[in-house]
Amino acid sequence: MLRRRILPIGIAGAVVLAGLTVHSAFAAPSADGLIAEVYGGGGNSGATYTNDFVELANAGAAPLDLGGYSVQYLSGAPTASSKWQVTALAGALAGHGRYLVGEAAGTGGSTPLPTPDATGAIAMSGTSGTVALVSGADPLTCVTAADCAADPRVKDLVGYGTAVVHEGSGAAAGASNTQSVARGSSLADTDDNAADFTAGAPSPQNAAGAGGTTGGATGGGTGGDTGGTGGTTPPTSPPPVTAAIHDIQGDTRVSPLEGKAVAGVTGVVTGVRDYGSSKGFWFQDTHPDANPRTSEGVFVFTSASPTVAVGDAVSVDATVSDYYPGGASAGGQAVTELTKPKVTVVSSGNPLPAPVVLDSRSVPDAFVPSAGGGSIENVPLRPDQYALDLYASLEGMNVRIGTSRVVGATDPYSELWVTVKPDQNPTKRGGTLYTGYDQPNSGRLMVQSLIPTATSAFPTANVGDTLKDGATGPLDYNQFAGTYALQARALGTVVSGGIKPEVTAKAKSDQAAVATYNVENLAPSNPQSKFDALAQGLVTDLRSPDIVALEEIQDNSGATDDGTVAADRTLTKLTDAIAAAGGPRYQWREIDPVNDKDGGQPGGNIRSVFLFNPARVGFTDIPGGDSTTAVGVTGTGAATALTASPGRIAPADAAWNDSRKPLAGQFTFRGKKLFVIANHFDSKGGDQGIDSRFQPPVRSSEVQRVRQAVIEHDFVAQLEQADPKADVVVLGDLNDYQFSPAVLSLTEDGRVLTDLVNTLPARERYSYVYEGNSQVLDHILVSPGLAKKADYDVVHINAEFANQTSDHDPQVVRLKP
Repeated sequence: MLRRRILPIGIAGAVVLAGLTVHSAFAAPSADGLIAEVYGGGGNSGATYTNDFVELANAGAAPLDLGGYSVQYLSGAPTASSKWQVTALAGALAGHGRYLVGEAAGTGGSTPLPTPDATGAIAMSGTSGTVALVSGADPLTCVTAADCAADPRVKDLVGYGTAVVHEGSGAAAGASNTQSVARGSSLADTDDNAADFTAGAPSPQNAAGAGGTTGGATGGGTGGDTGGTGGTTPPTSPPPVTAAIHDIQGDTRVSPLEGKAVAGVTGVVTGVRDYGSSKGFWFQDTHPDANPRTSEGVFVFTSASPTVAVGDAVSVDATVSDYYPGGASAGGQAVTELTKPKVTVVSSGNPLPAPVVLDSRSVPDAFVPSAGGGSIENVPLRPDQYALDLYASLEGMNVRIGTSRVVGATDPYSELWVTVKPDQNPTKRGGTLYTGYDQPNSGRLMVQSLIPTATSAFPTANVGDTLKDGATGPLDYNQFAGTYALQARALGTVVSGGIKPEVTAKAKSDQAAVATYNVENLAPSNPQSKFDALAQGLVTDLRSPDIVALEEIQDNSGATDDGTVAADRTLTKLTDAIAAAGGPRYQWREIDPVNDKDGGQPGGNIRSVFLFNPARVGFTDIPGGDSTTAVGVTGTGAATALTASPGRIAPADAAWNDSRKPLAGQFTFRGKKLFVIANHFDSKGGDQGIDSRFQPPVRSSEVQRVRQAVIEHDFVAQLEQADPKADVVVLGDLNDYQFSPAVLSLTEDGRVLTDLVNTLPARERYSYVYEGNSQVLDHILVSPGLAKKADYDVVHINAEFANQTSDHDPQVVRLKP
């Protein structure tokens, strides 16, 4: 699974990013911020303006907080080693407004730019290059149009001249030392740079309405609504508001002073973040009001390294901004920030405000109020009733957790999850079980560290470990995961809970062992150590199953989008590793997908694959199966068979657009037929998060999975109608829970298939851990006759551990067909 660092905020419960729908075009046309004009000829021969610039525009009416965004530049003919150059942004892009980013100056030109709203030092080419508006300030890594199209951080992108990286049919034409490329006044965005941009005289315009020469393609100039220096006086800004932090935060999830300048805001610095794309500091008022709904802390976004220290008493003049991580359309909550700050240190070495303790008594059991699907952001907070309201009322404040159990292992981004409510749905091995949409587990909390990892390594913890002495620091709303996170100034120590990778029971000679394993974007370019670890898991922990359904097998070129679809090199490398680990010499069956039609990591062409041990089971090869031909059922009774083996179920149906198609195979074990269907349903990408400002959150991805489930249910029902004694195993990564509409549609609530996870003790029903919730995404379902003779096990070797071979735990069932 490819985990993207900038996560879509709207993901409910679990995310399996390898399955995210990725289209060949760039992001859907922006409804708000976009690039309006690009000029790289500043200061060159013949130029009027002394500097290069990028002008942004807002196509929407609502302001867009640019804190955490950047403008980035790539040369027009990049190589594999080319690097994007970055200019961080700050402040807000007003509704229907403009925002000017000034870049490097040349030696020519006579006219300075209007005062830029952000300033960088990028020397852009006057004739060919690529500019992107990016969520975050980490440099992009893509150097091809396809790879940049797949990067979710790219909000808008413009290639001009002969740029290799561009949107649509071609780059914007006509850029030169004397001409910029710009959108028309309608700000049309069809994701085709050649069509959307035209060349004309540069017409830079800043947020205040100050503009440059007339005649630019943006429609700016003297007079009219667009402002300019030739006849319109920029509006006078209102005087700043004198306010305390609790006045700024207000008693809801958004600030009553959004967009206003404030002055003389005082408090003591409680935390400093000097890394990543969101540099700044938290400070807290030492004279709180009596309202439990209003936070006394707030984050100050400085964009550059903060010049304050913990314990400094400061006075801040700034602009209030409600920042939506991932953008307002993603559904996440707003975090109130102060931007464009002027900070005055009054004194140093002051004691910090006493932390608010988060524990089983102070955090409510109920998680979030409902608004019938609407937004809760303007509803007064009820911190005594709902955990999410409590966290919102403490946003930016100094908080503390005591010794806490780890429920989400340390990840590659120096994050872990704890529970402050240890009795809330505990799993057998120390996690927190996700039992239903109405039970998101209010005690879960992300923990991060404000100490750079180069200074002090983040602790490595597994589920079931204990973070002794807990952590203390500001409570933040994480900009990547879209969830509340304690930003620790210091962390306790990890005490092991003692969990170890499980080993399943060995199958008896008359039992067929059938397993499923999501191997997370396995490609030949992966290190040999990953193949060896997967092999060890299959041979030692799963005891060499007779049949294995693998998900996320990539093609021979991995994520390189070069048209390759064959995966024989990937499978040879894996089966060789299994044999070297002492396992059987597995054979495989699979069907290569149509290039770039099955979703997942762009270029990877992930698919499901059958491995089988020919010494124990036979595979019935029936010709006719290919990537576009639907498998059917023929015959009745004991003569029931597939029309193709392997074959794909309804591959042309819209249910499988940008998603993996189910792979059906006909096996024999001790002379008996066994029909096996391997699956990897559509991902949850695009769903609103469990802590969304829309409650209950919308699970938009569910629509496609339900359709997939109904189609596969009908196929299985056809098999069972043809032969009521048919032995059918449906398994794989269904990307949904045992109680979800999709899985219940597939099983017909247990009448057509039995979901074996429901046969386990309740505390053992999970195969995946996301945001501290142990949950079910992977399933083995069997026909009713097989269920009575099934010995089923989820083998916990990955999801609970910081050191993972995959983010999924495999499963195995031992059957007597």
